Amino acid sequence: MTPAARTTTAAVSGADALPTGTGYAPCHHGEILQGVFLDGDGDGRRCAGLVTLPMAGPGSSAEFVRLPGAAPQALTVVPADRTKAARAAALAVAECAQRTGQPPCGGELRLTGDIPVGLGMGSSTSDVIATVRAVADSYGLRLTPGTVARIAVRAESACDPLMLDDRPVLFAQREGRVLEVLGPALPPLVVVGCTLGGGAPVDTLSLPVREPGDSDVRAWERMRTRLRRAVATGDVQLLGQVATASARRGQQVLGHPEFDALTVIARRVGAAGVQIAHSGAVAGVLFDPAAPGLRHRVRSCLRALDAHGIPATRTFTTFTTTKELLNGPAHRGVDRPAGPDTSRRPARLPAL
Repeated sequence: MTPAARTTTAAVSGADALPTGTGYAPCHHGEILQGVFLDGDGDGRRCAGLVTLPMAGPGSSAEFVRLPGAAPQALTVVPADRTKAARAAALAVAECAQRTGQPPCGGELRLTGDIPVGLGMGSSTSDVIATVRAVADSYGLRLTPGTVARIAVRAESACDPLMLDDRPVLFAQREGRVLEVLGPALPPLVVVGCTLGGGAPVDTLSLPVREPGDSDVRAWERMRTRLRRAVATGDVQLLGQVATASARRGQQVLGHPEFDALTVIARRVGAAGVQIAHSGAVAGVLFDPAAPGLRHRVRSCLRALDAHGIPATRTFTTFTTTKELLNGPAHRGVDRPAGPDTSRRPARLPAL
């Protein structure tokens, strides 16, 4: 049984025992592609979009208990600073109460998770989606991904596509909808994860806003076409070229000082390319698992990262495997810091 489907019971003071709704949402490892694209389903207007790199392991779990009779604004959230999740809970209660014909009420929300905050791994979206799923579960409902996305955007202005399955999609993060399904699955990848900028969390609200020109949009559209072809043909090298080009454009805003060294390392060890979180510090060196001498390449990459002072975090795959390659579980022993939705404290990601 999945975490999102588990239901237990909890005693609520002054009321009969009510089911505790539970929900879970994963994280991601930054983006393969992010930019501004033309909305093919509409009038060709510009639309911000991204393609995330899925990553199994860390995630957010939520438990929600309804308090019938309590005012809708009587929501208790633990930890108390998860303001986006609190907004999501209130929105989800209103949605579920309307669907079930019940009056909206307050409740108690508890969040746990191990996603580092501020690195661009979708920690706030994971909190929000887990919360929405837990609220719906407390009503005995299962909301569609589209409804979850709509609530998530209202709760945090933009969200990652963590409510969807693992199919690669170009996702309009500010509108909560899919611009294009790129194919059934990404080409298989081995990813050597690391952090740039010393692993310091990035305050996305403080990043400079640059209005893209027509040439920028044409460049992103070319990347979109090439990524679509990479997915259709299983071409890891082409995917790596797209991810590297997108990451390089992202440095116009992020400006990580280690980025050039990262691309040089990737080239020297025979990697397909690099990817980054366009709103954070996490990055990855992408390898084709079918490449000869893969283990040697990965170990050479880890040694080179260490020599350049770039902390390695985890080596993982994007395909099903019976054991982690080389390094074991994700971010082992890493606790998510308790702090505001965008923490300014460096996340404790161990170099493996």
